[in-house]
Amino acid sequence: MNGVMIQGTSSDSGKSFIATALCRVLADMGLRACPFKSQNMSNNSCVTADGLEMGRAQGVQAEAARLEPQAFMNPILLKPRKDTSSEIVLMGKVFDAPCDKNYYKDFTLSTGIKAVREALKHIAEGFDLIVCEGAGSPAEVNLNAHEIVNMRVAKEAQLPVVLVSDVDRGGAVASIVGTLELLGEDRKRVKGIIFNKFRGDMSLFKDAVEFTEKYTGVKVLGVMPWLADVVIEAEDVLSVNWLRGGDSADSDITIGAVKFPRISNHTDIEAFRFETDVRVKEIDAGTDFGSLDAIVLPGTKSTVLDMKYLLDSGLADKIRSFGKKGGFVYGLCGGYQMMGSQIIDSGFRDNGQFPCMEGLGLLPTATVFADEKTTCQSRGVTVHPAIEPPISVCGYEIHFGETVISENHKGFEQLFELNGKPDGVSDDGLCLAGSYLHNAFHNDKFRNVWLNKIRQAKGLPKRAPADSSKAKDEAYDALAAAFLRNIDMEYLLNDIMKLTLPKRKS
Repeated sequence: MNGVMIQGTSSDSGKSFIATALCRVLADMGLRACPFKSQNMSNNSCVTADGLEMGRAQGVQAEAARLEPQAFMNPILLKPRKDTSSEIVLMGKVFDAPCDKNYYKDFTLSTGIKAVREALKHIAEGFDLIVCEGAGSPAEVNLNAHEIVNMRVAKEAQLPVVLVSDVDRGGAVASIVGTLELLGEDRKRVKGIIFNKFRGDMSLFKDAVEFTEKYTGVKVLGVMPWLADVVIEAEDVLSVNWLRGGDSADSDITIGAVKFPRISNHTDIEAFRFETDVRVKEIDAGTDFGSLDAIVLPGTKSTVLDMKYLLDSGLADKIRSFGKKGGFVYGLCGGYQMMGSQIIDSGFRDNGQFPCMEGLGLLPTATVFADEKTTCQSRGVTVHPAIEPPISVCGYEIHFGETVISENHKGFEQLFELNGKPDGVSDDGLCLAGSYLHNAFHNDKFRNVWLNKIRQAKGLPKRAPADSSKAKDEAYDALAAAFLRNIDMEYLLNDIMKLTLPKRKS
């Protein structure tokens, strides 16, 4: 196949960041470059137009490549439930077997590799080239016999490999050398190296680059600087971007976000980074809630177990008190389920331990888990009387639970009408609210209404909505520009990918 595979010396080395940059660069050249990651392990996912689930990172890369995200771009998604087991999403749908200790024995080299080959064939037939991303490190010798995400995929697709190493965490040169030493015969497939996340004077790293090239015999394509002002939605919680909002000294509003042990779709909260007067901080039981203006409860892979975390840690009591005193609390999907009175999982769809768990009791709702998983893109409108005129919204849903509003819900109103069905609930002033709509806050006008309610409560003037779509596209352009400034594109395209670099206008 035409294209390249981006592998890393470790998780969070910046593979997704580099792949995203390359997708935008190639799209700007007029090429249909398809992002691809055969197997993703993350609870951060998105839903395609046809209702299939895939890894968020490939959704972001598709957006950077100006393509519609499709499930074949990430045929296998593993969503961790606990330390020893994950849900398998195969070609966008839940697979009826768990990812546990038998996964590598029973799945990867049978069902898994078949799905990968089908996806690669589809991409080869429908796109100009592929930008393929690996996972973790290709030097995990204990996994190499059964892995289907690094060198096995590079060989299946006959792709050259570019190895990425994180300078910021230290030991970048050693990690490159060590990785190459452990690759054995696969080492010859590595055609280039990128050092990523460098802070400071680039000239200070010149000796490291020269040593690496001389010692390994592999071309260093360049050194990518730490791009503090370029924020791309993170693949997983290792690189969460919550703290990239306004500085504490300049921020009028502070939002506390709970980082659940099993957090999912944390990028719902990243929309607040577009607001210059808003700061997001991670909170726990030791947080001074007096410094908070609002709390957001994000999604989770296990509502029941993460609700137990809130109860056991003391966070539940602090959140209840905050909400009952008039504080703003918003629940997204699993967080919405927790805000009700109880969570019922008698069939152990959500967890394997507790058939029922008390909720925060902030909303007049209860949630029951069923076997059928809802995955769909959602469009609709606000129907809450506090939002006038009504606002169009869009996003997506991923959930097993079904939430019902109690008959005694005085003071609370439906929040959205999505795909012709009711969703969400809020009190009269939008202080206590929740919904299944992921990306609710990525809707600029809805985010603006909610934030303006907080601003009003603090005696601050209202603000106009920030343009998140424009900001995201500008971030892709800035990332691509940084890639072109710092990476030897001519070598990458001509010598590694065997493409011809168009002549640039002088």
